[in-house]
Amino acid sequence: MSNPQSDSQEPSRVARAAQRLRSLDQAPHAVEAVRRMRRVLPGDHSFGDPLSAAGEGSARAIARAADKLFHDSPGASREVGFAALQMWQALREWSGKGEGDAEVTLVFTDLVAFSTWALEVGDEDTLRLLRAVATAVEPEIVARGGRVVKRMGDGLMADFRSPAVAVEAMHAALANLAEVDLDGYRPAMRVGIHSGHPRRIGDDWLGVDVNIAARMMEAGRDGNVVVSEVVLDALDADWLRQRGLKVKEHRRFFLNRARGVPEDLRMFQLVRC
Repeated sequence: MSNPQSDSQEPSRVARAAQRLRSLDQAPHAVEAVRRMRRVLPGDHSFGDPLSAAGEGSARAIARAADKLFHDSPGASREVGFAALQMWQALREWSGKGEGDAEVTLVFTDLVAFSTWALEVGDEDTLRLLRAVATAVEPEIVARGGRVVKRMGDGLMADFRSPAVAVEAMHAALANLAEVDLDGYRPAMRVGIHSGHPRRIGDDWLGVDVNIAARMMEAGRDGNVVVSEVVLDALDADWLRQRGLKVKEHRRFFLNRARGVPEDLRMFQLVRC
């Protein structure tokens, strides 16, 4: 026969054991030990936070689910799980199934004097314009294998695998934009293009190359397409001529240098012949 007293003590022993395991799992020294291990493993040692887990991909999707499940109980086991996902994501990069260290062409766009116009006309017309601009611009990006990384009010950030494809897409977008007329208002768009090796964080890009691409766009002023020397070097002169484009060095930028951009950076306008 079983001992009733022994049977009644069993749940309490299990509860105490579970509590000890939780205490060990959440002990600061155990958590820190796993975090130190993650810092020497390949891949992003912060993988699993909201920024790094944003976007597509199975590892990122599992990381988001795990973060929700364990958000209120951080512990060593949680860090071990993210370490495994960190390694998985790194292996995908090495096998060519992730972003890896491939060169990326970044594009920034912005509408010229948009804020002043929007203040005058109000929200309804502003929304009509933004929809018309998106219809003119974004399909040209997607049709050429580009990706709209994010929309920023009246502008966007996109990425491409080729400088030539990026230039072609944006000039097609500008041709479409030239047909947009909202009650007599015809928007102008400035474009900046730069190629480099930014760091992929979730669905976004970070790093100096992102800053450079944004500065290209800012240098576009009243509606120019400005590219970095890196992009120009990747474009064949005959290819440019066939598309009716000529190159003009952009010098205005050097009168007003921006932080976070190399001092010897050269910039060029691509203009229609």
